[in-house]
Amino acid sequence: MGSKSSEKSTKKAKKEKPAIEELPDSGYPMTDGEIVISAHQHKLKKLDKKFYEEELFRLQVELVKLQEWVQEQGLRVVVIFEGRDAAGKGGVIKRITEFMNPRVTRIAALPAPTEREKTQWYFQRYAAHLPAAGEIVLFDRSWYNRAGVERVMGFCTETEYHDFMRSCPEFERMLVRSGIILIKYWFSVSHKEQERRFQERLKQRHKYWKLSPMDMESRARWKEYSIAKDEMFKYTDIKQAPWYVVLSDDKKRARLNCISHLLSMVDYEDLVPERPKLPPLGDVDGYVRTPLHDQTFVPNLY
Repeated sequence: MGSKSSEKSTKKAKKEKPAIEELPDSGYPMTDGEIVISAHQHKLKKLDKKFYEEELFRLQVELVKLQEWVQEQGLRVVVIFEGRDAAGKGGVIKRITEFMNPRVTRIAALPAPTEREKTQWYFQRYAAHLPAAGEIVLFDRSWYNRAGVERVMGFCTETEYHDFMRSCPEFERMLVRSGIILIKYWFSVSHKEQERRFQERLKQRHKYWKLSPMDMESRARWKEYSIAKDEMFKYTDIKQAPWYVVLSDDKKRARLNCISHLLSMVDYEDLVPERPKLPPLGDVDGYVRTPLHDQTFVPNLY
């Protein structure tokens, strides 16, 4: 009996084994390269769902007011979102833009450079997405790819990397001098929480696309990414455009903290626009609708 029971347990264990194997302890501190997450650090109480949703909506209304102010004053705002894979950047960007006008607030999420773009000045393809007056651009990853993934994965040469580290601070100072409001966020997620999120994505069909080959590779290079991030901060955490670190092990707190901070970075006012008034509905007398059989309809499945 004991032997059969043991055999069943073994089969069950094999069946439940995740597609991504658990990573062994790397021996490297649970850090994104700057903030060490202690195993004994006090764990904050889980946010109340009702409070989170109400506070998020309040902040989103403020974002709409900020957008109106940016339009009215002709401001140009650039917000950079960087951090490790599964750190929560996309979730924050989604909440920021939920009620925003996409013609005013747009997302720049560039794919890998084409062969032609590889021959251009490095910042050229990013510069094409910078805002005009009255616009906000959210960079979901940015020119900092060179200091992160390109550096770690060997997609750039040593010369290109060091040239970027020298040029980037001057490039950003130039943007600020031109009048652009430049805000940079680094989303800091611990090793264990990132791994938990990767494992969770395996269970959700609609999130498979978030597990790219590059994400898989990054799991084995935690230390290298940490060192690259430390170096990046050393050269590019400048007075004119400092890095702001968002602790993102708790996604909901990270969203509220980031949006609240973003609102504090622009001195805006509520323009208090008048409530729109709908004109009277136009007269439809005399209109004869075309026959329904002349039109093609979507099947009414629901």
